[in-house]
Amino acid sequence: MSFAAGSIVKARDRDWIVLPGSNDDLLKVRPLGGSSVETTAIVRTLEPVEEASFAPPGPHDVGDYRSAQLLRDATVLGSRNSASAIRCFSRINVEPRSYQLVPLLMALKSAEESIRLLVADGVGVGKTIEALLIARELWDRGEIERLAVLCPPALAEQWHREMVEKFQFDATLVLASTAPKLEREVHTGESLFERYPVTVVSLDYIKSQRRRQEFLRTAPEFVIVDEAHTCVTGGQGRSHHMRYEVVGALAEDDGRHMVFATATPHTGSQGAFDALIGLLNPRLKDARGTVTDETMRKRLANHFVQRRREDITRFLDEDTRFPNREELESTYRLSPEYKKLFDAALSYARKSVGDTERGSRDHRVRWWSALALLRALGSSPAAAAATLRNRAATLSAESADAADEIGRRFVLDQESGEDSEVLDTVAGSDFTEEEEQGGSENRERRKLLELARQADRITFNTDNKLQGALEITSRLLQEGFNPILFCRYIATADYLATSLKERLKDTEVICVTGELPPAEREARIQ
Repeated sequence: MSFAAGSIVKARDRDWIVLPGSNDDLLKVRPLGGSSVETTAIVRTLEPVEEASFAPPGPHDVGDYRSAQLLRDATVLGSRNSASAIRCFSRINVEPRSYQLVPLLMALKSAEESIRLLVADGVGVGKTIEALLIARELWDRGEIERLAVLCPPALAEQWHREMVEKFQFDATLVLASTAPKLEREVHTGESLFERYPVTVVSLDYIKSQRRRQEFLRTAPEFVIVDEAHTCVTGGQGRSHHMRYEVVGALAEDDGRHMVFATATPHTGSQGAFDALIGLLNPRLKDARGTVTDETMRKRLANHFVQRRREDITRFLDEDTRFPNREELESTYRLSPEYKKLFDAALSYARKSVGDTERGSRDHRVRWWSALALLRALGSSPAAAAATLRNRAATLSAESADAADEIGRRFVLDQESGEDSEVLDTVAGSDFTEEEEQGGSENRERRKLLELARQADRITFNTDNKLQGALEITSRLLQEGFNPILFCRYIATADYLATSLKERLKDTEVICVTGELPPAEREARIQ
């Protein structure tokens, strides 16, 4: 009996898939559900080979149509997994869109020693699925045995959920909060990343010098880097530099597969973009030449995929309906009381920044404190009052450069490390040193407290922005929506929630901020 390629046969008490290149005397086979490294050959004159089949049903095998259909579908999918070019389809709980297979096909056709791919599709296109498809395929082929996802701490649980629920990975979360418990399970001389083959790792946990060396020593053969633009240097600060040291060291191993995911590959810094492209291939280090150099562009095209939603709404005769985002800006006028406070704060900020008699460090502290005050004022009177009463965050800086780094983090929303989600607190504008309470310092503090009391006196009746928020929220509730209102500062969120609770008597209003423990915050969101 002859067996065609793709047939399922039974030999050695096991089911096999017949591969191309077989003939009547010699069958080239791979175990059904096995990996390519288990491929073998069977000489039919030496070993019996028969067509695989289910045993005939017996009297105790009575079932229903639905169960039989599930069994049949599972068998078909399992066979397709071994026989098709892409083997991971039967191991995933998601049906990829056609366009999401493009990065996988690019990875499989890579002629280089390792896969290096930058997936820069737009928000909502599915970069997580695209990256994990590659990982699952290599895993099922037996080409990798360990995998790590490096991502910002805020995204770690999302990655973990996707890996477990949709891609059947037994993934372990490695965060500052989970690592101590995990390390207690590690044997002497064993690394955390050797103990757990599939991990989701916080970039900000792993970037420190102590943890970095252990990770680099035992790093897996496949690494996915999410929000890759935050891992390259370009003048963005020490945090970016530390991440780049980790990712750059990983990329130096030519045999390591790496997939970088980001919706913003070019953040405006050419140096950072050059560094990111250089992680894909050292010959692409100077990315400035890619626009005009045809050879460089073709070389980059082997490593870089970027699509916007409008590019793939219609792809290979398949339509994808992305949600339409409706945007509306609602303007408001400051009330006379609020405008008076704003003018007073602006006058104070101009005067404090204009004082250049002190050293450069003090001047930068004043500069960032003034910006923090004005931004808080634009958020709410509660945020402004909190800022006016707090000491400036930049006051702890030892130099002008350090003050700039702290100021950018608080005022310009530049996160920094594992504690990034607590930066929804106000920064503070009182930059008088504790020990300097004489003369002008005392007068300055009295002025700040006077402004804070002025902010306290602004109520619902004199806050037109708050009144507008209530009007919009009420309209959305009447239309059947469950609105979510995002605020920049904790003080503003509390202020807004209190006002809405007083006026929306029949509506449950819940405030969720970074002050809550993670478990309680998650429970409130649910």
